[in-house]
Amino acid sequence: MKKYLLLASILVFTCTPIFAQKKPNVIVILMDDLGYGDLSCYGASQYQTPNLDQMAKNGVRLTNFLSAQAVCSASRAGLLTGCYPNRIGISGALFPNSPVGINKDEETIAEVLKANGYTTGIFGKWHLGDSERFLPTQHGFDEYLGIPYSNDMWPVHYDGTRNATNQRKDFPELPLIRGSKPERFIKTLDDQAQLINILTQESIKFIEKNKAKPFFVYMPHPMPHVPINASAAFKGKSKQGLYGDVMLEMDWSVGEILKTLKRLKIDHNTLVIFTSDNGPWQNFGNHAGSTGGLREAKGTSFEGGQRVPFIAQWKGHIDGGKVNNGLASNIDLLPTICAITESKLPTKKIDGVNVISLLKDEKKAEPRKEFLYYYRKNNLEAVRKGQWKLVLAHPGRTHEGFMPGQDGFPGKLKEDFPFPEALYDLRRDPGERYDVQSLYPLVVADLRALAEKAREELGDDLTQRKGKENRAAGQ
Repeated sequence: MKKYLLLASILVFTCTPIFAQKKPNVIVILMDDLGYGDLSCYGASQYQTPNLDQMAKNGVRLTNFLSAQAVCSASRAGLLTGCYPNRIGISGALFPNSPVGINKDEETIAEVLKANGYTTGIFGKWHLGDSERFLPTQHGFDEYLGIPYSNDMWPVHYDGTRNATNQRKDFPELPLIRGSKPERFIKTLDDQAQLINILTQESIKFIEKNKAKPFFVYMPHPMPHVPINASAAFKGKSKQGLYGDVMLEMDWSVGEILKTLKRLKIDHNTLVIFTSDNGPWQNFGNHAGSTGGLREAKGTSFEGGQRVPFIAQWKGHIDGGKVNNGLASNIDLLPTICAITESKLPTKKIDGVNVISLLKDEKKAEPRKEFLYYYRKNNLEAVRKGQWKLVLAHPGRTHEGFMPGQDGFPGKLKEDFPFPEALYDLRRDPGERYDVQSLYPLVVADLRALAEKAREELGDDLTQRKGKENRAAGQ
């Protein structure tokens, strides 16, 4: 009789819902202008990123991960909605007092998770509209502390000085917003040096407060977008100047988040993703990152502008130490997160695909086969299929159109210079140096057909085509 009672007790114990696995937590850490070669596990030199290296050892590193577009607002719109930014009317980098922002009818990662019982918080740079109707608390986030746009959109030079020649002299002071109202203003580079620590501590408080229920944390750091600055604890600590110092502090921040998860014993139930919104600036000396040998940089549709680091850790679900070369983009994060959290996808059409098979390093997995490189308002500048990338003839420009000025900082506007059509085999030539279209005419024809299909659906300003399935930004 005792044996039967023991067996019944075991059955009740193992079947009681309270012991069922809780929905997984999700943390997305997004850097601003971090280059493909800026982590030591991606080849950085003269400084180390041990916490991110350990995160890669605990999880998976993707080597063909692309931003939605090679510029701030557009890339963030793609990440949060799972759409090509031009599909939802977001392009470029929105400025203070912008009349447009993310449309209220677009569903963000925060909104789809909130509908599934998640508590959501954002700590960092938003950049999808600074009017109150566009702020994060109107788009699915329960808590928000951060800046509404880039950290150089203020009346201060990159060296911290103020004077009437500053092209940003008419911008407002940079607000640190809590909820929907400024809590304080960032007025000096010394103020800016505290941002990494402030955002890290706020994120930790949010995690501690919500450890017993499913949560989503979005940490879009304002740096290493210029102007950069490190706190006193890290300044002068690297051999790579101020940029290296900032990278050390960024790595520390990631380490603090990971230690918090382990301390609270929720690291096995939390997916942590680390990536960047686009590649680094060019010609900024020790204020700019590295593309790791990829061509061009931020503000272009070459790989240096859009291929970025990506690390994912989810203990017990993703095997450690994996490196996957499959094609993926930040527009794939929304459907992937929806799949692992069993959340409903947005009702409107999205462009992202579920790439959990790449995170789990499944053999022969190829969830994404194609990618469209759109830039400016709606310019289709390149298309990709597998290892092949066809750069379409387009005007082009480097690092958002600015020539290097004094000390490598932006100077006068540079005239556009044209790029002819070219085919690159990214498996053999990731630096996009050798045009091989004469050797592979069938590949060129296939990619041209892909470009024509994209123009039909999403349009193309370069060929004066209007798409049939574009949606308007919020006004």
